[in-house]
Amino acid sequence: MIWVVAAILAPALGPILYRQLHPRPTAVRFVDGFVYLAVPALVAWQVLPHAWAQGRPALLLALAAGFLLPAAVERASVGLAERTDDLALVVGLSGIALHAGLEGTALVPGDAGVELPFVLAVLLHRIPVGLVIWWLIRPRFGIPAAAAAVGSVMIATAVGFLIGTELLGDTHYPGFELYQAIVSGSLVHVVFHQGRHDHTHDHDHGHAHPHDARHP
Repeated sequence: MIWVVAAILAPALGPILYRQLHPRPTAVRFVDGFVYLAVPALVAWQVLPHAWAQGRPALLLALAAGFLLPAAVERASVGLAERTDDLALVVGLSGIALHAGLEGTALVPGDAGVELPFVLAVLLHRIPVGLVIWWLIRPRFGIPAAAAAVGSVMIATAVGFLIGTELLGDTHYPGFELYQAIVSGSLVHVVFHQGRHDHTHDHDHGHAHPHDARHP
């Protein structure tokens, strides 16, 4: 049970880490660079093993579509650019929450218990997940929205653990994995497009983003 509690709480360490580093410009640049590397790494960890193991190039095409479609819409209509980013962010967060719920089901002890390497992998990657979510949402939408987004991942983990695999059933079917690939691609798009704009704006104005002014 202690592992489940730790997995639920781990994403909350991301915002704490962000808050400690955000007043330091050098540290913020380091966090920015880390996020740009961490998100593609997390996406690759979720999508690529299935693509290679099952010999399904469609997953890679779905990943590319999730990344490229928002950019195509933005190029077609400048007025839709901001709304496209917001929609891509919501879609990406839904994928993160869904993945968190599935990890919650995987933490349900079986006859042989839960494997320690798996638990440690879940704990270690959840801290950067919380950091990425806060990094994306806090400058753009403020602290309450960022806290709700991180909280949704924590709640999804708890729900996944409580309902187990009986209600979620088998998730290894084409539609589910394609959805995961698409939302993963959309999240990478948001990080490299929206994230660069928001955090560059913060750096250039001494972290004086409009949301920072409302939420010191």
